[in-house]
Amino acid sequence: MRRLSLDQARRMALGAQGFTEPRRNGRVDVRHFRRVLRRLGVVQLDSVNVFVRTHYMPFFSRLGPYDRDALDRWLWRSGEVFEYWAHEASLLPVEDHPLFRFRMAAGWHWERLERTLEERPDLLDRVEAEVAEKGPLRTAHLSDPGAKPDGGMWNWSDGKVALEALFLVGRVTTAYRENFVRHYDLTSRVIPQEVLDLPTPDDETAQTELLEKAARALGVGTYDDLADYYRIRGPRARPLIERLVADGRLVEAQVEGWDRVAYVHPDAVVPRRVEGSALLSPFDSLVWHRPRTERLFGFRYRIEIYTPAPKRVYGYYVLPYLLDGRLVARVDLKSERKGGRLQVKGTFAEDGADRPAVAKSLAADLQETAGWLGLADVEVHRNGDLAEHLAKAL
Repeated sequence: MRRLSLDQARRMALGAQGFTEPRRNGRVDVRHFRRVLRRLGVVQLDSVNVFVRTHYMPFFSRLGPYDRDALDRWLWRSGEVFEYWAHEASLLPVEDHPLFRFRMAAGWHWERLERTLEERPDLLDRVEAEVAEKGPLRTAHLSDPGAKPDGGMWNWSDGKVALEALFLVGRVTTAYRENFVRHYDLTSRVIPQEVLDLPTPDDETAQTELLEKAARALGVGTYDDLADYYRIRGPRARPLIERLVADGRLVEAQVEGWDRVAYVHPDAVVPRRVEGSALLSPFDSLVWHRPRTERLFGFRYRIEIYTPAPKRVYGYYVLPYLLDGRLVARVDLKSERKGGRLQVKGTFAEDGADRPAVAKSLAADLQETAGWLGLADVEVHRNGDLAEHLAKAL
């Protein structure tokens, strides 16, 4: 069994996630986008836009400033990327499409859809036929989108439910997004034919491959860390991980301070050092599994979007701040687009952090971030124990 100090495990994880490579000084192009996506394997999508759409951030955190329109063109028009349910709603390399067909074939267990189909049993076929005739289209383009029930944002219309069900089983997919709204088309018109022609692995083979991909992307992780990456159920994942170990495709490891066995991909290396800084999306794959984030970095992180404002500890949309291999601060950000300001609504240093040094580095990163987003100014609110230092640094 391999033995790793906690510091070695951190460096291994950061190296696997691409944080030991120097950020780009020159133009960022498709080659760099491609490298980030294939290294991570999956980039999560999320609708919250108070700062910036989350899928832009993993590329920015690892590459530095780039043209977001260029990324959009690659994501939605190149044929190299597809959207599906992986960690959550996610962007994935198109060559991995066969690995998710087991999930598509599993169908749905969705009470709302089942109720809808009882009342309208031909709904899916009719909506699919309309996509075939008119696609790409969004829900509002359907001739009969259906009334939206009273209630919250997830009380979708019948048409939206049908499109999402067809998406889940792989009959339609995302052709592109416009203002983050999904436009659906037949999968056969979006996914390249050479990918559709690839053989479909059985469920066990597909999930085993995804677990190995998770291990490669994480560098080091427990069985539940690996299972969480592509949301493979723990009881299913454990015997598959044991088989990967038996086949030499994973190596067991003991990490200092961890109370359970970890797994390391044979290709993982421990970088000599980790230098540099990055703001991280709350949905970045480095930190999205909160128990692992706490084990690796001693950083207890909970997103507070759904917490009532008076009960929030750090803020609405809080980004961890990475500096020289440690998570040293939390930054609550909001883009005030009309006013052209990046609002820093709260800044909080972790215990033991050198506040002036962290503030100096963070000030430079916030100015760079504002410029990337086309915002002219950075406004620091006097909230948090790092705010005064940050204001001085700016």
